[in-house]
Amino acid sequence: MTILIPEEYPKKLIDKNGKRLDGRALDELRPFSCKIGVLANADGSAYVEHGKNKIYAGVYGPREVHPRHLARPDRGIIRVDYRMTTFSVHERKSPAPNRREREISKIIEDALAPTLFLELYPNSAIEVYVQVIAADGGTRCASTTAASLALADAGLPLKSLVAAVAAGKADGEIILDLGDLEDKAGTADVPAAVRMIDEEFTLLQFDGEMTPEEFEKSIKLIKKGAREIFAKQTAAIKEKFDTVRKETEEENKKIEKLVPPEEKITHASGTKEEEKAGEEKSDKAEEIKEEKEDPSDTKEEEKKPKKEKEEKKSEENK
Repeated sequence: MTILIPEEYPKKLIDKNGKRLDGRALDELRPFSCKIGVLANADGSAYVEHGKNKIYAGVYGPREVHPRHLARPDRGIIRVDYRMTTFSVHERKSPAPNRREREISKIIEDALAPTLFLELYPNSAIEVYVQVIAADGGTRCASTTAASLALADAGLPLKSLVAAVAAGKADGEIILDLGDLEDKAGTADVPAAVRMIDEEFTLLQFDGEMTPEEFEKSIKLIKKGAREIFAKQTAAIKEKFDTVRKETEEENKKIEKLVPPEEKITHASGTKEEEKAGEEKSDKAEEIKEEKEDPSDTKEEEKKPKKEKEEKKSEENK
């Protein structure tokens, strides 16, 4: 029999100095880090730490759709499976998928689909698997960010990366990137995903109460946080390919060292022989050209004495 311990929320989420429970400012993100290429058997993968959230995402495909009746002849489909591990939360979670996980899976699908060229993959499926190892509020946003990175790592053509973050309201103030307690004890929550190429929203949900002015302020904070996350996403992609470039350069140097010096000499002598052969060919070509030019020269020489005779005759007649 499990014993449920009621959670106690603090009375104040923001202190007198305008700082939150974890010491952040109202418009400050939680610590964020990400990495790609973390799963060897996946076509693309990513790992994201957003606050205390720890999330893996793996991409497989495009590949054949099963069951086949779900395939579309004019475009591909994207399927997301969002799951939380049993130890990701304070009280052990059931390993069976629940309604919330199915809902978030659909939300992530809708957030990522506008960034993909699905028309390039008819009768195919792109499958994304998300595993939440540790949860600390805002897992749907962090999972969307991780899934977008994994798609980029898979080499799929994308219109843009997606960066997701939430804004909310606590103690009458609009705050960015809600933690677990702020999510549960706050008065409003606005999770959103932004397509960074044009800063259009591919996900926007709202729960709670806000004035129109507060909602506009939360939208501005979301875009500000999304830009910061996007900068770290692009840095993670560059870091991977920089390491790949360095590894290839090191391998090329090792291969050059392994090549015997004799092979290098023969290769060099072969190039000299080729140069000599090329010079001989060019000399022969010039000789042929000269031979072709000779007949024209003789004709001109034959024409000269005729002209001289005609000039002498004209003088004698005079």
